[in-house]
Amino acid sequence: MRTMFRILAVFLLAAATIASAGPAGAAGGLRVAAAASLTTAMRELARDFESETGTPVVLSFASTGKLAFQVSRGAPFDVFFAADTAHVEGLVKEGHVDGDTVVVYARGRLVIAVNETSGVEVADPVDLLSRGIRRVAIANPDHAPYGIAAREALVTSGVWEALRPRIVYGENVRQAMVFVSTGNAEAGLVAMSVADSKGVRVVPVDPSLYTPLEQAAAVVSGTYRRELALRFLEYVTGPGGREILESYGFSAPNGEGPQGEGEGR
Repeated sequence: MRTMFRILAVFLLAAATIASAGPAGAAGGLRVAAAASLTTAMRELARDFESETGTPVVLSFASTGKLAFQVSRGAPFDVFFAADTAHVEGLVKEGHVDGDTVVVYARGRLVIAVNETSGVEVADPVDLLSRGIRRVAIANPDHAPYGIAAREALVTSGVWEALRPRIVYGENVRQAMVFVSTGNAEAGLVAMSVADSKGVRVVPVDPSLYTPLEQAAAVVSGTYRRELALRFLEYVTGPGGREILESYGFSAPNGEGPQGEGEGR
């Protein structure tokens, strides 16, 4: 009985998320589950795709781990864009996404976001030990790849244990950014793609401090919109989609393409 209620809750959550992210009941629309780090970029990608094809795209955003769980429980998605490769690989092994459609579409970038009203100067993770910083926001590493990368960068920098009492966790990387932009945290380690708030200064994190954030996508098994889902994947990984992703701070997969500091919106 408990299992039945959990499954029902997953379906209701997915339905509510879809309804809030796009036009409810969009006939023939493509249902896309995307990691929170893609929120702004994916909205632009969806608008352009719809403009080109006339097909509405219904978007659902959450942490990669939570979306992967929903996909594994049969949530009604057609394609899944994760913020890592591990969750997609796991879904392939379980048969929930089509392994023949897996593509690494981008590499994410970790930055330190600092609320300018805090008055603190931060150049690298070690500076987060400043007395002026009472709280440091990161996405929950239990289900968010950017949270894992943030923790890894702090561990590699030798400051994780000292900072642990100050860490506040967002459900996803975008919520972690909200903590910073609202002043509930003086600083945070977040995706460059979401660090676009006024009054926030962005400092790139040395990529050698964390495992590269290669981000993968795949078509969900059993979808009857397979061809449309493949077409959307092709668009995102094509020249037009790549240009949009890079404008939000994503790099090409495997580190190819522009790597300029602080160029994302």
